Amino acid sequence: MSIRIAQKEDIPKIVVMYDQSRSTMRKNGNMHQWINGYPNQYTAQQDIEKGNSFIVERDGIAVGTFSLILGIEPTYNNIYEGQWIDTERPYGTIHRLASLTQYHGIASECIKWCYQRTHNIRIDTHRDNTIMQHILEKEGFLRCGIIYLQNGDERIAYQKCLK
Repeated sequence: MSIRIAQKEDIPKIVVMYDQSRSTMRKNGNMHQWINGYPNQYTAQQDIEKGNSFIVERDGIAVGTFSLILGIEPTYNNIYEGQWIDTERPYGTIHRLASLTQYHGIASECIKWCYQRTHNIRIDTHRDNTIMQHILEKEGFLRCGIIYLQNGDERIAYQKCLK
């Protein structure tokens, strides 16, 4: 498996991964995350233009995607019902983690790759996304509290860092 920065030509593949991941969410009872067409082609394009979008390949086939954003995530400035583990050091945020449904273990590989680039990672997920919650806890993330997105939607916030 390899991970590389995404290119404009990858947008159609990324959109397929978003759609398949959205379908998996629905099949597993997560009806309220990634709604109203989000994320989409425009989201993928924005991430690529900012240099934050990555592709996971297995045997030359694009099987996963995610965004790693180094620096402050504004929606993480306020956390409720808990606190961040480390508020002093810079951190990276993983967003829009998606994969083709027939491939497994992609999320864990993405997280390990990100952790090699920054030892302080934050991520959030919907309360109904029990699959992602399980993955994060298996990968050593600690549940830190609740954050709210710009549109007001609630998310469970997680963090993993070296002390």
